[in-house]
Amino acid sequence: MGEELVIAIYLLVLAAIAGYEVITKVPPILHTPLMSGTNAISGVVVIGALLVTLSNEPGLLQGLGFLAIILATINVVGGFLVTDRMLGMFKRREGDKR
Repeated sequence: MGEELVIAIYLLVLAAIAGYEVITKVPPILHTPLMSGTNAISGVVVIGALLVTLSNEPGLLQGLGFLAIILATINVVGGFLVTDRMLGMFKRREGDKR
């Protein structure tokens, strides 16, 4: 299990670096579509974390799976709320004439 945990931590660090690089290089006008895409990816993370948490793995992996479920759920819910708010900015109001 020690080697698998090291590989998992290595992948986590690489994913964090790649995510940071992608976010800093995307222009602000593309943040909403990117956020929608990451919401879909977070849905996959939730499913994977559920599988790990419900398996018969040792306590550390179940704890990390539970933490992943919480963080991915926060990301999904927050992302959809922000996307909905931003898309609401493009809706017509009753007083607008266009």
